[in-house]
Amino acid sequence: MNLMRKLEPLADGVLPWLTCIAMVTALAMVFLYVPTEKVQGVVQRIFYFHLPCAWMAFLAFFIVAGASAAFLWKGERLSDRLAHAAAEMGMVFCSLVLITGPIWARPIWGVWWTWDPRLTMTVILWTIYAAYLLLRVFGGDNEAIARYAAVLGIIGVLDIPIIYVSVRLWRGIHPKVESMDPAMALTLLVCTLAFFLLFLWLLWLRFRSLALQDEVAMLRQHLLTA
Repeated sequence: MNLMRKLEPLADGVLPWLTCIAMVTALAMVFLYVPTEKVQGVVQRIFYFHLPCAWMAFLAFFIVAGASAAFLWKGERLSDRLAHAAAEMGMVFCSLVLITGPIWARPIWGVWWTWDPRLTMTVILWTIYAAYLLLRVFGGDNEAIARYAAVLGIIGVLDIPIIYVSVRLWRGIHPKVESMDPAMALTLLVCTLAFFLLFLWLLWLRFRSLALQDEVAMLRQHLLTA
């Protein structure tokens, strides 16, 4: 709790403003600055949202794995709470990936969905962490369930390297990001920063919400036993 109090001025006072400024800048660059891609046309602009969302989802799930490992090792509630909050944020961004992908694919591939290796492995990743959250929801405060979920959270992250190399391992049609126009690269960088700040802000809000829930539960238990 001492750490949370130290972070509150930055997380509540500075981070929201930074996030809003970065998001407005990113939107302006996507729709007013970056040139239109010659082959795919204007629909390619969704790339600047799709890829950062994927990176934020991967970051969130890596946090889940790290915090889950710390929870299994030391049994600290703070680590478990961080894993839980990160899993929810990862699901938000992974869902956005699976929504923006078909919107981009329809005019380019002619179909909303195809079982491309990278797409398939991303759906598997989403399913793993959906199961993780279901365990947390229906398991309640049971420590054994929390440990089972922690193991799942660690195992699930192993799917991310497979997603990364899937285009090279199997011949899929998912596009590769290799080289791009400097303006496009700058726009992608700004969008990634904006989504990173958004991710940190949402993670903080959810983490604090879970901490408050724990405090309320402890007070309720204290009153019942008093």
